[in-house]
Amino acid sequence: MTAIESLAVSLAPLGELRRDERLARHTTFGVGGPADLFLTVRSAEALAAATNAAYEADVPLFVLGSGSNILVADAGIRGLVLDNRARAESASGLTYRVESGASFAAFARKMCRLGHEGLAWAVGIPGTIGGAVVYNAGAYGGCLADVLRRVRLQLPGNGDEWVDAKDLGLVYRGSAFTRREVAGKAVLEAELELAEGDANALTAQAAAYDGKRLTAQPRGRNAGSTFKNPPESPAWKLIEAVGLRGATRGEAAISDKHCNFFVNNGNAAAADVAWLIAEAQRRVKEQFGVSLEREVEFVGEW
Repeated sequence: MTAIESLAVSLAPLGELRRDERLARHTTFGVGGPADLFLTVRSAEALAAATNAAYEADVPLFVLGSGSNILVADAGIRGLVLDNRARAESASGLTYRVESGASFAAFARKMCRLGHEGLAWAVGIPGTIGGAVVYNAGAYGGCLADVLRRVRLQLPGNGDEWVDAKDLGLVYRGSAFTRREVAGKAVLEAELELAEGDANALTAQAAAYDGKRLTAQPRGRNAGSTFKNPPESPAWKLIEAVGLRGATRGEAAISDKHCNFFVNNGNAAAADVAWLIAEAQRRVKEQFGVSLEREVEFVGEW
């Protein structure tokens, strides 16, 4: 019995298990090849158990949230992909504990309706709480680091632990996770501390942010902002300046509405999206001497 086959036996009681699941079905880009094993878990405990099982079987593990902010290779992902739908939450006053598979945008909207201040900027971010921790999600001058107190991490083979936010190295669209400083540790839940606010004012603010997004950002299949904004200029302005607004390759395109959004116009290949990303980086570097840093993470067998 192979390691994958043995792992599949261990995972079966923990959730819904599928083999060779096409990941294009589970990403906001609508792009990506198969996962050897694809397990949907619905609690932090099942997420922890599956993380441990993959570690003990020496099988590579990737935890998938909402499937935003990533570009999965056409060849897919080897090993185990965990579809994280752990969404329980609890509260003590204005302090909330939320499992990592919860929708960040939905939670932010709920907080606005309750009059809890600190997350109105997040109502349009298409990711999970866990993904928000990993990338220190932010928009409109706010970011998760502003309200995050600590997170509970699964340490494969060694239980779990709470880690203070200040020890996660949270920076603009990055953290110790994106820098691979805490490799192999899965985010189980996060603790956030909000402030008392006015529900009517917060829901109005959230609606205003929704309006801005609808006006400025393309609809349809994309992974969100492709590049971090460099200090010199917003990424979209640099991409537009090098003549790539609306550029296409295959069925992938750079949006003609917002140049920092790369879109899937049909059945785009990940390789074509990656080509457009590399071309934008090359032209901007040649013309302006600016190195565009990806916000979208490449995952899988490239």
